[in-house]
Amino acid sequence: MVIRRSAAGILIGISFLWIAQKATQGEEKTAIHQCDTRPNIVFIMSDDHACNAISTYGGRLAGTAPTPNIDRIAASGIRLDRCFVTNSICTPSRAVILSGQHSHKNGVKTLVDAFPGPDSGTPNVASILQRSGYQTALIGKWHLRSAPWGFDYWKIGPGQGKYHDPFFIASTDEIPYTTKVRGLGRTKGYYTDLVTDYATEWLDQRDTSKPFFLMLHHKAPHGKWEPAKRHQDYLKDISIPEPDSLWEDFSHRSPATIDKGTSITNRLKDRRSMVGDVQKPNWYGGPVEMAGMNEKEKGQAAYQKYLHQYLACVKAVDENVGRVLDYLDTNGLKENTLVIYTSDQGMFLGEHDYFDKRWIYEECFKMPFVASLPNRIKPGTADQQHLCSNLDFAQTILDYAQITEAPEISQMQGLSLKPILEGTPPNSWRDAVYYRYWMHLAHHQIPGHYGVRDSRYKLVFFHGLPLDAKLGAGVFPPSTAGWEFYDLQQDPNETNNVYEKTEYASEIRRMKQRLLDLKIEYDDRDDQYPELLKLRNQLWDDSSNE
Repeated sequence: MVIRRSAAGILIGISFLWIAQKATQGEEKTAIHQCDTRPNIVFIMSDDHACNAISTYGGRLAGTAPTPNIDRIAASGIRLDRCFVTNSICTPSRAVILSGQHSHKNGVKTLVDAFPGPDSGTPNVASILQRSGYQTALIGKWHLRSAPWGFDYWKIGPGQGKYHDPFFIASTDEIPYTTKVRGLGRTKGYYTDLVTDYATEWLDQRDTSKPFFLMLHHKAPHGKWEPAKRHQDYLKDISIPEPDSLWEDFSHRSPATIDKGTSITNRLKDRRSMVGDVQKPNWYGGPVEMAGMNEKEKGQAAYQKYLHQYLACVKAVDENVGRVLDYLDTNGLKENTLVIYTSDQGMFLGEHDYFDKRWIYEECFKMPFVASLPNRIKPGTADQQHLCSNLDFAQTILDYAQITEAPEISQMQGLSLKPILEGTPPNSWRDAVYYRYWMHLAHHQIPGHYGVRDSRYKLVFFHGLPLDAKLGAGVFPPSTAGWEFYDLQQDPNETNNVYEKTEYASEIRRMKQRLLDLKIEYDDRDDQYPELLKLRNQLWDDSSNE
C-alpha cells in the first residue's frame, strides 16, 4: 500500500522535528554550561602599588602599614617575588596584560595610545574568554583610550578618574564611550569603595550557569593621593621608615641619569622636585609646612607627607580586597575561583630619592603578584626563582580556563605561569626579562631606555632619543646616552653602577648579547630608528669596561 502525505502534513512534521531539534540543542547547551567546572577568575589590579607597600613582601613598611587582606591571598596561595613589568607606565602595562604582547607589538607605547579594536587582530584575553563561554566584566579603571571590548558588561571611570564623587560610564548607558567626563553625572562616594560595590552587584546578577572572569581595577594608590575620609588620620602619629637610598650619593650613576628624575627631598638642585611651593597643594595631597626647617628636614617632611597620603590610599584598597574575598567565601565561590592581585607596575616610595615610576630600577620595575586557588595552588608558598612578567598574565589566565586553541594565542609573547603557581615549574624557563620605556623625557625627565635583567645582573642602555613625534621628537631634546650595569646579588638596592669596573667586563659582554637576542626574539629591532641604531652601534663596543 502506498502512503501519500499532503504538503501540509509534511510541513507540520518538519516543524515538529525542527522544534524538537532546537529543544535538544538548548538542553545540550544548558548541560554544557551546567557541567562547565572551569574556575572563575577574579583579577584585581591596583595602580602604582609597590611591593614595598604590601606586607606579605616583607619590605620596610610591612610592620608600619600592613595589608592583611592582600596578605590573605598570599597566605592561601602563592607570592611571586620576581615578577616584572615590560614598560613601567599605566596605559602600556594594561595593554600588555590584555594582549600578552610587548608595547611595540600591541601598539600601545605611551599614555595617549589607544588599545586596538576588535577587528585589529590584536589579542584580548577577555574576548577569548568570552568566546569560550565565560561571562566577562570590567569594573573600575580602564585607562585605555579606546572603548572596552571583550566584556559582557563594563563600568569604568573615564580617564584617570577621581577619588571622591567620581564619574562613571557603563556599557548599558545610552551614550557613546568617551575618555572625557562631559555629559556624565558624578556618583557620591569614594572610588575604591564604589568599584567594589559595582563588582559585587555584578556578581549577584551574573549568569550562574557560566564561569566568570571579573577584572576589578582600582584607581588607588595613583596620585594625586586623596584618602577616604575614614583614613584622613591613618598613621598620623607614626614616623614612616625611610629607605636606605633616600639620601643616595648619585656619583656612581652614568651621565645619562645622574641629573634626571623627580626628587622628593629637593637636595639635588639640578633635578626636578615634587616639593615645589610648600604653601600650595601638590602631588602628595596638600601643603607641607616647612617653616624653620633646614634642607634635610624639608626633605624628610616631604617624604613623610608623601608616604602618609599614599599609604592611606592603600589602606582602602586592602579593605576592599577583603570585601571581595569575604563575598567569595559567603557565596560559596572560593573553592573554584582563581583570585589574582597585582598592580599595573611598581612605584618609587622614596628609594633613590625618586617619586613616580617609568625607570627600569627595581622598585618600579617589580610588580606585586599574589594568587590563590584552593586545591590547585599550595597555601603559603612563594616563588623566589622564576623570572615572570605582565607579558605572562593573559596566557596564564587562558591556561586556567583550559583554552589552548584560540588563534590569537600564537601571537602572544608570554608564558603561562600556571605550572609555577601550582609548584610544578617546567625544566626550561626564561633566563631573562626585557624592558623598554618609550616616552623620552615626557614626564619626570626620564630618558628613553631599554634593558635586560637576569637572575643576578641588570644591563641598561639609556639612548636618550625622542624617536618620533609620538615619542617626543620636536618637543623634547635628546639627552646624554649611557650604560649602567648592576650586580643585584651584591647590590640589591642598585646604588653602585659597575659598568666601568673591569672585573665585570665578561658579564657585561654576555648581557649585551642577551639583550640583542631578546630584541630579536620579541621583534623589537632598532633598525626602524636609524638614529638609534647608529648611536647604539657607536656605544655598543665601548671599551670603558675592558
